[in-house]
Amino acid sequence: MKTLITHFLRAVALSFFLFIASAGVAGAIPSAPDFSSVSLDGKLVASTQLARRPYIVNFFASWCPPCRAEIPDMVALQRKYESKGFTFIGVAVNETVPAMRRFIEQNKINYPVVMVDDKLIGAFNTLVEGGVRAIPTSFVVSSSGKVTQVITGSRSKEVFEKIILDALRKTETPK
Repeated sequence: MKTLITHFLRAVALSFFLFIASAGVAGAIPSAPDFSSVSLDGKLVASTQLARRPYIVNFFASWCPPCRAEIPDMVALQRKYESKGFTFIGVAVNETVPAMRRFIEQNKINYPVVMVDDKLIGAFNTLVEGGVRAIPTSFVVSSSGKVTQVITGSRSKEVFEKIILDALRKTETPK
């Protein structure tokens, strides 16, 4: 138990440090990287499919306490906003396929989850100084295909919902 608490505290401290060090995207707003992968339910997940839709790419792991803490909120928000054109994309880091499939089922994850690979991590590493070094790390992509935020560390349901609503407002066209 003491070891688990120590690992948790280290992860929280590292996430906080990295959040402070990289809170946002430096310079001009970059375009979201092109990516294509097959989700663990066998469906293609590609940036081309997500064109003109806001989405959040979330790098996470089942063994990461802050990652696990935010997943129920992401599941609820996916349920609430998927019909409005929004989606989360989970990217499982340092996992096995069987373990991740069990985790998805146990947590009733209702958004696509893909396994990380060199090409995928390489594409997103270019958006963060020093690359993705902590989990959870989330990339918020607007409907115009721009990365508007890089979030290192977990966030509350309220924070994610505000981000989603803002992204959806920017998607709507005036009448």
